[in-house]
Amino acid sequence: MSSTPTVLVVDDEKQNRELLTELLKDDCRVILAKNGKQALERAHELQPDLILLDVMMPEVDGHEVIQSLKTDDTTRHIPVIFVSALDSPDDEERGLDLGAVDYITKPFHPSIVRKRVRNHLQSVHHRHLLENLAMIDSLTEIANRRRYDESLEKEWRRCARMNVPLSLAIIDVDHFKAYNDHLGHASGDRVLRAIALALNSFVRRAGDLAARYGGEEFVLLLPDTNAAAASTLADEIRIAIEQLGLPHPASQLSQVVTISLGGITTCPQGGQVDPQFFLEADAALYAAKAAGRNRTFWRYAELKQAIEIGQ
Repeated sequence: MSSTPTVLVVDDEKQNRELLTELLKDDCRVILAKNGKQALERAHELQPDLILLDVMMPEVDGHEVIQSLKTDDTTRHIPVIFVSALDSPDDEERGLDLGAVDYITKPFHPSIVRKRVRNHLQSVHHRHLLENLAMIDSLTEIANRRRYDESLEKEWRRCARMNVPLSLAIIDVDHFKAYNDHLGHASGDRVLRAIALALNSFVRRAGDLAARYGGEEFVLLLPDTNAAAASTLADEIRIAIEQLGLPHPASQLSQVVTISLGGITTCPQGGQVDPQFFLEADAALYAAKAAGRNRTFWRYAELKQAIEIGQ
């Protein structure tokens, strides 16, 4: 696998945690939890690729843990293997009914545990590859709208929880229809790829995301970024695209390809994305285009008005 997978081992017995760590450490990063409460906290925080879960634990047992995991959208996808001293067919059936992908009984054979974990991690790896392909725009090879939608929901919740701002820029290629009509769609595709490559170069942090929204529109999602920083970055992008010097002989604005940007910064509230968030950014983009294009307008949520940043 291209990156090291993470396995969460949950067992109230220290000896079992140490044994499983020794077995798995060459194949993956092992993180530990000694009870059900700690297991749920670490599953949410660290998002492991696989969980090895003991059934018989005090206070919150393994059955309660997996039920909590499977009813939460942020953890329901994590595969769980029960490792338990309960070895009757009824016990195994119950574990599988609750959503476990496998059931290993104690005392376990080390080589069998290692092979089963490897097989499940390989399945996880293949699933991730397919999911990643489904999240990539085939033309520009950056994130697509589906990936943006999922990232927006995730970052909205995270920013709301941490009480930090979230910024969004919408980017539109100026007079792109005229470009395609004059030079052809193949040339237009090359322009979109060049813009996507330049835009992606401004994605510098793990939570930032550049995506193709559709047609000649792109979006840039910037969590934990205030309006001043986001609007400055957006105008740097506008300047960088203009400096690419891509000829645009059909433009009414410039001899080279340019873009217009509209953005919004807000402090998210609640777990659901406010539909006005995108609409406000789109309104700022409309204002930038109405003012002559090749410029950046930023809408501050608290002011409810667009302010021109560049050009």
